[in-house]
Amino acid sequence: MNATTLHETTRSRGRPREFDAEAALDAALRVFSERGYHAASISELTEAMGLAAGSVYKAFGDKRGIFLAAFDRYRAVRRGLLDAEIASVETGRDKLHALIAFFAASSHGEIGRQGCLVVGSAGDLALFDEEAAERVATAFMTDETLLADLIRLGQADGSISSDVDVSATSLALLCLTKGMRVIGKTGRSGEEMAATAEAAMKLVT
Repeated sequence: MNATTLHETTRSRGRPREFDAEAALDAALRVFSERGYHAASISELTEAMGLAAGSVYKAFGDKRGIFLAAFDRYRAVRRGLLDAEIASVETGRDKLHALIAFFAASSHGEIGRQGCLVVGSAGDLALFDEEAAERVATAFMTDETLLADLIRLGQADGSISSDVDVSATSLALLCLTKGMRVIGKTGRSGEEMAATAEAAMKLVT
C-alpha cells in the first residue's frame, strides 16, 4: 500500500515534520484491538505509533480522534483484502465461502488474538459514543448487505438453493463471522476455525 504522509508544522523551528500516517494508525489499531479503547493509554499509543505526544495531538486531536481514524483505516484495509478474496472466485457460493474463510483465517494465531476493532468497539465504546456507534452500525450493516448480496448471487447462478432465506441467513452468518473474531482471541487453532467455516456453509445448502 502507498504511504500517506501527514505534514506537521513545528512552531519552534518553523519547518514541516513528516510521518507515515498509515503506519502510525496501523500501530494504534493494534493497541486498541488488543487493549480496548478505555484500557489503551495515550502513552501506549504514542509509543506504539513511534510519535511524540505533541505530534499525535496535533494530527488527531486526542485519543478519540486516534481511535476514529484507526477505525476508518482498519475498515478500509480489511475491506480491500476481503474484496480481493471474493473477486478471486466465480460463483456466489464460492464467493460466500471465500468471505467466511477470510474471517476464519483472521480468528486464530496472532491476528486472532488481536481481535477485531469493529467487534471490540461494539461493546467497548459504541454504548457511550454516538459517532463510534454509527461507525459500528454502518460496518455491521455493510457486512450483512454483502452477505445477502452474495447469497442472492448464488441463487441467481444456481450455486445456492432458492429455498435459502436471504435475510435470516445473512444475519446468521453476520453473527457467526463476528463471533469468530471473539472466539479467535481465546487461542483457537486454524484447523478449528476452518472447520467452523465449512460448517457455516451448511446454512446455504
